Amino acid sequence: MESGSGSEHIEGVSGNEQENEQQPKKKRYHRHTIRQIQEMESLFKECPHQDDKQRMKLSQVKFWFQNRLTQMKAQQDRADNAILRAEIEGLKNENYRLQAALRSVICPNCGGPAMLGEIAFDEQQLRIENARLKEELDRVCCIATRYSGRPVQAIGPPPPLLAPSLDLDMNIYGRNFPEPMPTCHDIISVQLLEEVKSMALQFAKSAVDELVKMCQLGEPLWIQNSENGKEALNVEVYGRMFPWPLNLKQHPSEFKTEATRDSAVVIMNSMNLVDAFLDSTKWMELFPSIISRAKTVHVFTSGVSGHAKSSLRVMYAELQVLSPLIPTRETHFLRYCQQNVDEGTWAIVDFPIDRYQDILQSSVPRYRRSPSGCIIQDMPNGYSRVTWVEHADIEDKPVHQIFNNFVNSGMAFGAPRWLAVLQRQCERVASLMAGNISDLGVIPSSEARKNLMNLAQRMIRTFSVNISTSSGQSWTALSESSDDTVRITTRKITELGQPNGVILSAVSTTWLPYPHYLVFDLLRDERRRSQLDVLSNGNSLHEVAHIANGSHPGNCISLLRVNASVSGLEFEFPSRMVASNPSQNVELILQESCTDQSGSLVVYTTIDVDAIQLAMSGEDPSCIPLLPMGFSIVPVTPTADENPIPSSGDENNSSASCLLTVGLQVLASTIPTAKLNLSSVTAISNHLCNTVHQINAALSNSSSSICPDNSSSIMLGGSSTEPPPAAAATAPPKQ
Repeated sequence: MESGSGSEHIEGVSGNEQENEQQPKKKRYHRHTIRQIQEMESLFKECPHQDDKQRMKLSQVKFWFQNRLTQMKAQQDRADNAILRAEIEGLKNENYRLQAALRSVICPNCGGPAMLGEIAFDEQQLRIENARLKEELDRVCCIATRYSGRPVQAIGPPPPLLAPSLDLDMNIYGRNFPEPMPTCHDIISVQLLEEVKSMALQFAKSAVDELVKMCQLGEPLWIQNSENGKEALNVEVYGRMFPWPLNLKQHPSEFKTEATRDSAVVIMNSMNLVDAFLDSTKWMELFPSIISRAKTVHVFTSGVSGHAKSSLRVMYAELQVLSPLIPTRETHFLRYCQQNVDEGTWAIVDFPIDRYQDILQSSVPRYRRSPSGCIIQDMPNGYSRVTWVEHADIEDKPVHQIFNNFVNSGMAFGAPRWLAVLQRQCERVASLMAGNISDLGVIPSSEARKNLMNLAQRMIRTFSVNISTSSGQSWTALSESSDDTVRITTRKITELGQPNGVILSAVSTTWLPYPHYLVFDLLRDERRRSQLDVLSNGNSLHEVAHIANGSHPGNCISLLRVNASVSGLEFEFPSRMVASNPSQNVELILQESCTDQSGSLVVYTTIDVDAIQLAMSGEDPSCIPLLPMGFSIVPVTPTADENPIPSSGDENNSSASCLLTVGLQVLASTIPTAKLNLSSVTAISNHLCNTVHQINAALSNSSSSICPDNSSSIMLGGSSTEPPPAAAATAPPKQ
């Protein structure tokens, strides 16, 4: 074999030729034949490392052997690295599981986390330094926002709201810094998902069969109460009828069972409903007052164009009630969707990840969804009949006494509430998608109408999340009395959609001896609400735009003008709204009111003319800052009556009562790092008490014939009063 490289001594050439010869020549490569490669491969296998004598013999091809040896080492290194990476991943997964197990350890003395406070000194120093740097960054961003005229955000998304509920410079309230923990879906590894998939495929069919029977069967599985008409699940019959496999964990006695079912017709076809249930974002938009957070963790099987005859996925959800007195419920579950072509129905069932529930559970109280869901059947004209079953095991922990009956009766998280909200939201979606609206009033176009509806939807969602315990938001009580329901909290806002700065929120719940629809009529009517000085500052309100978004007249969106004559505000078509007097400060209020058999909402926020012009012109309204306030009204006890909600003049249910939750928010400071003083807290607390007092006085004056004996039993200032037996026995009829 000859080498393809080398040099020879050059003689007998001229100077010019020598210069030409000294120029670099094009390198000539030598390719070995197949036979030569085979011989070298066999020799390499016998002796990959040659001695000096062998190297002399193989001098012409020594580079091939060197390259071959390097290639073999690289292959071996890659194999070793793959093994090490697999071992590291396994150790990480084991570490996550051990951390989750440690977090679930409960101290037998106090009932709190056993590992609380066991942090190394160096880690404490790092956290203190991180907090200082974050405050400095917030201050710089605030200054940059002030001078640049546009919001400047810190790098990265904000952390979950786990900061102390109040940060007062007078330090009059105790401060608690809960340790931030990773979200549940952050600790789900690929290996865990594969184990979940293999288990889920075995039980998905049985979960669907259980849901169908739970929807269709009557006694003895469901026992009807002859007094109030409510159905209760017979737990013993259920256990015999649906025995889960023995390898699934049975829950101890500290858990209680909640089971409800209901059926209703909604104005949405089955395909759109299924699409909304399989998309976590659409699912949240469909239930803005119930679902505070939702996420599709992993999709095992989907389908063509988003629809599938059988679809399976892992989902996460945080469920809420609009009050800081009721903790949210967090859960991971498997959602399985199956179509029955013969019967023309869809079944959507949620069932638990039993074996891994303790690993994924992070909320208190602990919550586990038993097979729950709905059966959807198409009806003519785009309607669907939905039969809903809500079945769960919840840790038996006490709630505030004012909400005790509301939660234990199943109204807080039960099937009637889910279906009532679904009915109302489907009507809202139908109104949003309607393209044949002829009378738009001052609204210049269908696009402007849709923008206002989307803006109001964001207002409702923001209000719902901000007055609950969503995302670990903690609240502080102003009194040590167990009867007091006033709770306050602060939030530091730097993102778009809300005013930047420190937001001070105050929420209070009061029992009222009036049907919830009477309270709703008072608060939603701008002419009657102007009588409440604490809400209107003595100014009159005039509706300048109206959007109906449901069959009930109370389900609507209104644009209200505050303290301005009709001639002081002109509307120029197609998209401008301006004040005739430029020096006049026109104040507008965007309000949405909604009601159903589960309760009512009235939410509003002040908004300037420029923001309304932006929405009217068809621009994206997501950047408009909103700071909503409002009222949540829920009936104390449900009824099986299917009659619609009566008008204010119907006094047949004079002994019905309700719970009124008032939520107020103010921008305490435009600087996110600012601290509150005692006067700010006292002012919003007094405003809250005055609001409840005036609402009660207005109801007492206008409806004295409804509850003449009970009006004096209300405790104002946010304190709760147990309803008398007569008021607790009856509730307003359903819509």
